[in-house]
Amino acid sequence: MTMDFARRRGRLESLFRRRGFDHFLVTHEPNVAYLTGFTGGDTALLLTRGRPILLSDARYEQQLAEECPGLELAIRRPPRTMHEHYHRTLRSAGVRHLAFEGDHMTVDQATRIQDGPRAAAIAPLNGLTAQLRAVKDRHEIACIRRSIAVAERAYEDARASMRPDWTERRMACELEYRIRLLGGSGCSFPPIVGAGPRAALPHGRPGDTRIDDHPFTLVDWGATVDGYASDLTRLMVKDKIPPKLERVYGVVLRAQLAAIAAIRPGARMGDVDRAARHVIEDAGFGRRFGHGSGHGFGLEIHEQPRLAPGQDGLLKAGMVVTVEPGIYLPGWGGVRIEDDVLVTRAGHDVMTTVAKDLCQ
Repeated sequence: MTMDFARRRGRLESLFRRRGFDHFLVTHEPNVAYLTGFTGGDTALLLTRGRPILLSDARYEQQLAEECPGLELAIRRPPRTMHEHYHRTLRSAGVRHLAFEGDHMTVDQATRIQDGPRAAAIAPLNGLTAQLRAVKDRHEIACIRRSIAVAERAYEDARASMRPDWTERRMACELEYRIRLLGGSGCSFPPIVGAGPRAALPHGRPGDTRIDDHPFTLVDWGATVDGYASDLTRLMVKDKIPPKLERVYGVVLRAQLAAIAAIRPGARMGDVDRAARHVIEDAGFGRRFGHGSGHGFGLEIHEQPRLAPGQDGLLKAGMVVTVEPGIYLPGWGGVRIEDDVLVTRAGHDVMTTVAKDLCQ
């Protein structure tokens, strides 16, 4: 199974042409990768009247030729600066009015592109590639499944290897090590490991707190495999389950299952969030759930769509989202349960398989 980059570029071109532009500059590295297959950096893609041109420098010339065969290359060489290279390429391609990714370019970069003699007039056009990336094709879904499998195996292996003196930091390092051993390129984000009261930090950084000193530990981790991410959260329980933990965990689990049950094509993103939030609010913990119920992911760990209050967009088959409600109680700890879910034509498919009962 191979990715059809030309088809992706054609769909993007249809989007920006509908908005009145003939030329579009893609500078966000994940978007360039999505549209060309290039895995390096410092490279932009110019789409102009069906003619894709990759603007880069000599460091990547061979890699571009290998990963993007058939695409036209505009390679910068010293002493030409990058903005001079852009000006020259745009003039050569006959570009006078250019749309660009305003949400992925600094003011200074945009100013440099439009400054100078005979420079193209530019206008921001945001979110077009993100719109395409929100719906995954079969190849992307297969990559995500492999990423999930590696993340799950790494977690199980790390847990089996745990010693009483392990700290949060050691667990985070072990997850990275296991993911790489299993063929991943690394973690899809820095793992979040919080023991006891530190589990109340939704994005807490692993520290030197010993896991064995606390009754439970929250672990949020993911792998990157073939460029695609995964994202899971589980709670590790030491021995006897404290009654308060059992209660809070039960609320979060019911909330997560309610949100998963609401996922289907045509479902409103905000309604999926509401399904989880309603359970947590009814249990009296509404103020302790301060983030959205989930998000899309793929080439990046946070992509469209968003499962959060006020999100009126509709889910489509092929979208892949996390479902991760949580309750966070300062001084005590926090509970979050996170699975990766594919929106299917018939409803949904929970792609993650790690057990999530407290007696796991």
